[in-house]
Amino acid sequence: MISVRIRRIRSGRGIRSIAVFLAAVTVLLLGAAAPAAPAARVKCSKRAGPYQRQVERWLKLKADGKQSAADCRAVRAFQQKEKIKPAVGFAGPVTWARMMLKSAKKNPNAAKKCPVRTYRVACVDLDRQLTWVQKGEKVVFGPVPMRSGRAGHRTRTGWHTIYWRHKNHWSTIYHTSMPYAQFFSGGQAFHAVYGSIHTTVGSWGCVNLTLGDARKLWGVLKKNDHVYVWGRRPGS
Repeated sequence: MISVRIRRIRSGRGIRSIAVFLAAVTVLLLGAAAPAAPAARVKCSKRAGPYQRQVERWLKLKADGKQSAADCRAVRAFQQKEKIKPAVGFAGPVTWARMMLKSAKKNPNAAKKCPVRTYRVACVDLDRQLTWVQKGEKVVFGPVPMRSGRAGHRTRTGWHTIYWRHKNHWSTIYHTSMPYAQFFSGGQAFHAVYGSIHTTVGSWGCVNLTLGDARKLWGVLKKNDHVYVWGRRPGS
């Protein structure tokens, strides 16, 4: 222990000397404050993501499904621009879904794969994992990202019809909530999920939407409206 006895201080010089001494003692006892560590640099991912080839193709890179340093920099630049976190250049489902949505924003039916009719048609694009509703050539809902059926439980393609709607549906088969469920094909339905739809594993056949998108779609579609499904979910 260090003790300091001060009986009488008669001059400014004495006060300054003691102040310096006390400061030195404090440093010895507590240790000098360590400088703040610089923020760690985010390293570029060296792993190829599950959507590596699709992301490379969209970015007009060599679509070989392998992760090069140049690939990572390009993917990370896109993630930073779109505020996708973590922006590490990994070609995951969120990055791929954002690319598909951006490509479809202006005209989701540019390829004319969803039939144009005078009535409402809910278009389900399994290739890009997008859905929208059009009446004639006018898009009245979406496009929005979705999640369709996994391998062995693919969402059925072709023409369907909304045959039953249940706003607060509970699945007795999968024992889970299916908010804003709109059934169109033998138990397969549009409905919301509370977790993320951006996963590499698909649904059990339904078209999963975010809660907000499912709620909006509920207000757009009616019973007997038509649904058209085409394509195939990547990896299914």
